[in-house]
Amino acid sequence: MVESERVTIRLPGERIQALQALVDQGKFSTISDAIRAAIDKFVEGEFTPEYIEKITVELPKGNVVNLKELVQEGDSVSVDDAIRNAVREYIRKRVSKSMEELER
Repeated sequence: MVESERVTIRLPGERIQALQALVDQGKFSTISDAIRAAIDKFVEGEFTPEYIEKITVELPKGNVVNLKELVQEGDSVSVDDAIRNAVREYIRKRVSKSMEELER
């Protein structure tokens, strides 16, 4: 088990209510788990290697459902992976097209 320390923070009531809603929806077991997940995501983003730039993509729910279907069908291992694959393919096509135009 990883050794941990206690940290006390103060949050506005509406943030506590939002965190409790996430717990009530079953997304996290406790408010502490939700806060730990948020901190993990923040720290991971701040310490990404310099040669990698992370971006956040907000998608309509329908697109997320489609991406989850790709994962269930085995086309991707995760929604993040499906998005990375789509971006890679898009960039590959754009670079190829640009190279063809330069060769003319």
